[in-house]
Amino acid sequence: MLNRIFKLTENSTNFRTEILAGVTTFMTMAYIIFVQPQVLGAAGMDKGAVMVVTCLAAAVGSFIMGFAANYPIGVAPGMGENFFFAYTLVIAMGVAWEKALAIVFVSGVLFILLTLFKIRELVIEAIPECLKNGIAVGIGLFIGLIGLHEAGIVVANPGGLVKLGGLSETPVLLAVFGLLFTAVLLVRRVKGAILLGMITSAVLGLMIGVLNYNGAVAVPPSIAPTFLKMDLKGILDLQYVVPVVIFLYMALFDTIGTLIGVTSQAGIMKGGKMPRASQALMADATATTVGAAMGTSTTLAYIESIAGVKAGGRTGLVAVVVGLLFLVAVFFYPLVEMISGGIALKSGLVVHPVTAPALILVGSMMMWGIKKIEWDDPFEAVPAFLTIVAIPFTYSIADGIAIGFISYPLLKLFGGKGKEVSWLVYLLGILFILRYVFL
Repeated sequence: MLNRIFKLTENSTNFRTEILAGVTTFMTMAYIIFVQPQVLGAAGMDKGAVMVVTCLAAAVGSFIMGFAANYPIGVAPGMGENFFFAYTLVIAMGVAWEKALAIVFVSGVLFILLTLFKIRELVIEAIPECLKNGIAVGIGLFIGLIGLHEAGIVVANPGGLVKLGGLSETPVLLAVFGLLFTAVLLVRRVKGAILLGMITSAVLGLMIGVLNYNGAVAVPPSIAPTFLKMDLKGILDLQYVVPVVIFLYMALFDTIGTLIGVTSQAGIMKGGKMPRASQALMADATATTVGAAMGTSTTLAYIESIAGVKAGGRTGLVAVVVGLLFLVAVFFYPLVEMISGGIALKSGLVVHPVTAPALILVGSMMMWGIKKIEWDDPFEAVPAFLTIVAIPFTYSIADGIAIGFISYPLLKLFGGKGKEVSWLVYLLGILFILRYVFL
């Protein structure tokens, strides 16, 4: 039956290989189970509910990816989008998390419509490459900065932006150990390096008394604190158009990039085209919509799925295994609470020494796009650079993206190359300008 559903023989694979590949992919993705409650918890959301909903949304997306698209790609709430949700929308802009969930829900519905009507190609082709890559790099720096702060390695500096923190305190030293240990696992190409790094740091934290063990298995927390709490009526205002567009943009390009990367590695892409691409995009879009209704941020295909492909995975059975393991994970909330919990330093700063290294290293993984920017061309280099530095320095993904979309068409226009810019980029630039003028 599995051979018939997933075409194992046709894809030159077998049941055992696909199961092992699924476990491998899950291990590389599972850090989101620990990180997501911490990130959305900063926005005031219930951590227990977020953890369960994260696993449920991941299962929904992975099952659709497996059964409908037959792709060996796991799906879960995305890094970058969760930071935009918590640190930009909720914390920086003061948007209630219920409204933020509604914004994610609307972006998911729009993603579904874009997929159904095949408009996504128009959007993808319209956005210049320098901004696509610049945004990814900027978000990577932003995540890395937050990770360094969450580790206590970098702290606020009253006389400037940031400074080196007190490295002598035990929780900070634990974070430094976790960062170095996990980095070594990565360079040694150990499968599931980030997850293994967090587990090792947690064990060491228990041994030195930084963490407290309160059990491993328990009845899953209720999702009632976040379930259907999105405030759709509250976002019936033009000021929320820009965040919807940003979520849609980030999800669209993150997904496309992941699909291209993984299908190329798996040999699924033929002649530059991905079979069943619409079904794969629908997996992300549906999971995002369902996840927002339950209480989590944008859900995406994970580039970490390449680990499973390298382990031999070639079909959707890999994604189904990933989804099943996420469902099993909901019963381990006590471990999640211990690993993602905060510890106060003498200064009062609350750090997360076990999960912070994962944020720093995930940020480093998002820097690959910087080599694709044409630094010799000022029309490309300046907007990309402004985007990259604005995202972490303004502590806002939205403001960084806005600066990129405003500067790019302006430079082209005044540089005599205005006809090279798509009308869609001009439209987005105008919308961002209007946002700053009237909001």
